[in-house]
Amino acid sequence: MKKISLIIKETSGSAIKENITAADASFFIIKYSGLSSPDMSSLRQSLRDSGAELQVVKNSVARRVLKDAGQDALLTAVEGPCGFVFTSEDAAAVSKALCGFAKDHEPLKIEAGYLSGKPLNAEEIRELSKLPSKDMMRAKAVMAMKSPITGFVMVLNQTLKKFVYCVEQIKQKKSAAA
Repeated sequence: MKKISLIIKETSGSAIKENITAADASFFIIKYSGLSSPDMSSLRQSLRDSGAELQVVKNSVARRVLKDAGQDALLTAVEGPCGFVFTSEDAAAVSKALCGFAKDHEPLKIEAGYLSGKPLNAEEIRELSKLPSKDMMRAKAVMAMKSPITGFVMVLNQTLKKFVYCVEQIKQKKSAAA
């Protein structure tokens, strides 16, 4: 019969490995030492609102999972109490939530991350947080595509108005001459 602690390690390790090896996985490694329990709850809620999940795991389990997943570059970030923030949605929104929370709560440190097959350091994560969200980028792209079409329609509309105005003037002149 296995010990409960071994079962917990295996379960948490398999959950972390599942999230790390997911096809569209993006994750961040944070250090939360010094955060109070209400602050941790607040952090979890803000991450949940931006489509992410915070998982705390033992360092030995985290190192083993990272090594098995081929993420050796991130092993140095796993020191002391740390957690993994996983998202399969908008990584920019999650990094904004993390950086905003870290700005208000000094004990929270953003150590490293992984996005689109590339490890990120803390500075790159801060830069990522400055990017607009996916929805904002989509809106800008749609506006950029819509703008020439809108301009063309306006030009056609003005030409039609001028034509109608010209026909009206001709009609008035002919009716005045008759």
